[in-house]
Amino acid sequence: MQKGRIMEFADQNTEKTKITDIHCPNCGAPAKYDILQQKYLCAYCGGSVGIREAVQEKQGFRKMRGEKLKTSVREFQLVKASCSGCGAVVVFEEGEALSNCAFCGRSLVRGDYLDTEGLPEFVIPFVLTEAEAQDRLLAWCKANNSKPEAKHLTGVVRELKGFYLPYELVRGPVGMIVSRMDGGGRFDCDGFINDEFVNRSKQLDNLLLDGMEPFDIDGLTEFEFAYIAGQRVKISDISDKDLELRVKEEAGATYTPAVRKTLETKAVEVRADVAGAVRLPVLLPVYYISKGNMMAAVNGQTGKVSVRAEKDSHYYFLPWWLKAILATLIVSAVVCGALCLFGMNPGGSLMIAGMLGLILLVVTLCLYSDTPHNHFSVEAGREIYTSDGKNFHREQGKLVQDDEILERKVVPPVFFETIDGKVQPVILRFTTPGRILKQAVLCLVALFLPVILALFINGFDFGRLELGGSAAWFCLMVPVVPVYLLKFGIVELYEKPWIYTVSENGRKKRYKKKSDFKIDKDLITMILRGLFIPPACLAVWFGIACFFTMVYLTAFGFD
Repeated sequence: MQKGRIMEFADQNTEKTKITDIHCPNCGAPAKYDILQQKYLCAYCGGSVGIREAVQEKQGFRKMRGEKLKTSVREFQLVKASCSGCGAVVVFEEGEALSNCAFCGRSLVRGDYLDTEGLPEFVIPFVLTEAEAQDRLLAWCKANNSKPEAKHLTGVVRELKGFYLPYELVRGPVGMIVSRMDGGGRFDCDGFINDEFVNRSKQLDNLLLDGMEPFDIDGLTEFEFAYIAGQRVKISDISDKDLELRVKEEAGATYTPAVRKTLETKAVEVRADVAGAVRLPVLLPVYYISKGNMMAAVNGQTGKVSVRAEKDSHYYFLPWWLKAILATLIVSAVVCGALCLFGMNPGGSLMIAGMLGLILLVVTLCLYSDTPHNHFSVEAGREIYTSDGKNFHREQGKLVQDDEILERKVVPPVFFETIDGKVQPVILRFTTPGRILKQAVLCLVALFLPVILALFINGFDFGRLELGGSAAWFCLMVPVVPVYLLKFGIVELYEKPWIYTVSENGRKKRYKKKSDFKIDKDLITMILRGLFIPPACLAVWFGIACFFTMVYLTAFGFD
């Protein structure tokens, strides 16, 4: 392939901070990750860095940073405060007194702190002062004055306090196994996480903190104790196992929208593996307030506001069979109302709607039976309200808002398939116009098969065509065709997607698996028995005779 085609670099920003860069061992230039070749490539000298070597590079850097921290911590008089309620651990300077926990409101227990293992090696410093963060929260309250959260926060906004919160910076390749939850095949795909931050605190609301992201990675710098002078620092308190699970979940959540778009459904399952990613512990600046049911956070770098709803929102999940019945009743009621509106008497409208309802019930039962795991339940959750994502910066000491919104940069996933024994990157297509047209044509042919054969017999004489001759066929096929379409046609679309490979000149070419057609002897035996061995053959020939009688009556009428 041409270099311009094959090189799908994960990060297109050449101005990235050196902290997260992986460097070429030959020339020292930043190397960018190539999803197709599964390694970091240098655009300057052509050198490469494997995934394992990239992780080892950062591990060595972190070891040096740890030694430096152990030396410098003795220059600072730090105090640890452990909350007697939620267990949160906060580090601050010796001269500062904390009486209550900002996360649950209970008392704090003071003690000396010398353990540098709880402090990370990197930090994004505060950009907003405490007063400016309070002004941002007040501005949100004014813009959302109809919400009860805004009214309650206005009175306690001055209690908003700044913390450096512990996060894990994740950057690197991510492997995924994705599938549709309502049926369909499983697919392998790879992506690249561009500097995602994962919360390392178990007491805090993860959704609330996600709402105030993203952070501007360009502000990341090496940690020095001078950054936390006069500030509170919350210590990581999540276990390694829970952190690993959270990193995988957030990596999967990052790629869920892109996977939904490819698989053409919202009901997707994404299982992510981030074993090859570089992970660095960092401190991020956050202003936080928690008062009973009120909870809000302000991004200490960008000024983005995130507020959690005070009351739960309830979500109802219905069993699949109840969904089918409700859908049938709604459609039948609409049909009955429409017939009455156009002048049909109520009795006739109910009869036609009832007949149609029986057919629709069969169809909808087949449709919703693909999700039998659904059962009746009520789940509750808190909504998260946020401000716009426009970043702030300082000009001559004044806080100025940017024009553009700071957004997460997600590298499009690359899907892989084993073709002729070799794993290759591919493009998957499910509901293409050609495939939909094919399904529609097959359904129409099945529904009007006697009519089509009748036209061939009578020389396409539409004047002699008698549709009443195929009434029995229509009664049989009207419910059967939708059921087939839902249970087999759609399954065919989503379990066997069209696969396209990309040639050297960039053209897509559909891959067609070589036919391994073999005569099924058991099927042939069953057909022959049905045709020639009584008593089953009597029913088969009777059905064939009835079908051709329908064709004749449709072609020439009943005269």
